Amino acid sequence: MTEPVLTALLIEDDARLAALTRDYLESHGVVVTLASDGRRGLSEALARRHDVVLLDLMLPGKHGLDVCRELRARSDVPIVVLTARGEEADRVMGLELGADDYLAKPFSPRELLARIRAVVRRARGQAGPSLEVVRVGQLTVDPGAQRATYAGRELPLTGYEFALLKALAERAGRVLSREQLMELAGGNAEESFDRSIDVHVSRLRHKLGDDPKRPRLLKTVRGAGYLFTAEDPP
Repeated sequence: MTEPVLTALLIEDDARLAALTRDYLESHGVVVTLASDGRRGLSEALARRHDVVLLDLMLPGKHGLDVCRELRARSDVPIVVLTARGEEADRVMGLELGADDYLAKPFSPRELLARIRAVVRRARGQAGPSLEVVRVGQLTVDPGAQRATYAGRELPLTGYEFALLKALAERAGRVLSREQLMELAGGNAEESFDRSIDVHVSRLRHKLGDDPKRPRLLKTVRGAGYLFTAEDPP
């Protein structure tokens, strides 16, 4: 099956890396627009719709974290953060600010392409075969419409958050490990031992209105993983 043509905005100030990445992606059906600094990148991201934004963090003009924050406040476009290897704090901060995924440099262009396709599938509601509406208490998850509501209020979720909430809701009352959640949400299970899942769960709690210190909906089971309760909290 041929993959559909995708559009990507690559915000990267390393001209050589940007050119090499663009050439590889375009040879695999991704149309790439380049921006060499944070301000131009943010302007381009807001001016035109792209399937995904690939965002370096160490940028001139405007830091990548600031770009991520401002872009997420105004757009639901999938964001993949590109960071130097070992910069865990920046990766976590990027996820907390609304990025959908991250990739450490130096990265494999093939892996980047796979991640692009994964986040775009999630954003388009194509992460899995099931389109059945899931209802758990006051939560409704509609994969076909890529829409989730809680207590009648629509939840402003990114593609990854939606996939994660869907996985939890479909298995309400069961404890899911970080490895299971990464696989069910379309991520890489090898990364489940870092803080990325914890950050996404924290963001989901915030959007659900769940108390992070004493969560009633999305609970932590120490040493085991996470559980979405099958019963309405009192």
